[in-house]
Amino acid sequence: MKKVYGSAQDALDGLLFDGMTIAAGGFGLCGIPELLIAAIRDAGTKNLVVASNNAGVDDFGLGVLLQTRQVKKMISSYVGENAEFMRQYLSGELELEFNPQGTLAERMRAGGAGIPGFYTKTGVGTVIAEGKEHKEFDGQMYILEKGIVADLSIVKAWKADPSGNLVFRKTARNFNPPAATCGKVCVAEVEEIVPLGSLNPDHIHLPGIYVHRIVQGEHEKRIEQRTVRKRA
Repeated sequence: MKKVYGSAQDALDGLLFDGMTIAAGGFGLCGIPELLIAAIRDAGTKNLVVASNNAGVDDFGLGVLLQTRQVKKMISSYVGENAEFMRQYLSGELELEFNPQGTLAERMRAGGAGIPGFYTKTGVGTVIAEGKEHKEFDGQMYILEKGIVADLSIVKAWKADPSGNLVFRKTARNFNPPAATCGKVCVAEVEEIVPLGSLNPDHIHLPGIYVHRIVQGEHEKRIEQRTVRKRA
């Protein structure tokens, strides 16, 4: 089965449709599938539901899909770095489903594991719990959260082999593994594709069985907030 494609556009060919749900890996601007996001923008696919920790910044990452009004709803845990996100949400142009970060990660992991839902204490007694089933276990109240199953997962990895086995680099191994597993189809962009057999099996973070398509590319790796100390 061919998994390696020549461009992000080719890797997404035949997978995009209006109204689809996309799970995107990354945290802030770290480990985001920037090439695949740009390809989705260029394809013009609209009315998207996107599950991701956040929506990037105004002009980079998932923020570019907000600029072009291609996103109908975000399922996120942090949105504080994107002024356009805030503007669209407050004006009623964008739907938002807030999730605690751990809950969002577990919803993706559960979806990928075939688990339709799970109970968690996180969010009990807050607006997060409104409208959700409550259940008591051992004297403690929990709320039911549903697993996420996306039409498409887009993730960013450091290395891959032709079978789709992935290795993530440092903190880029954040939402990428759970996001990858919860999609019906997973497309991964990587910095390097290495020969089959060259990856130590004990160092593989995500087995290739979860990954359907791979594309290698150059990445900007923009810094979200550059912080420096004044010279002494």
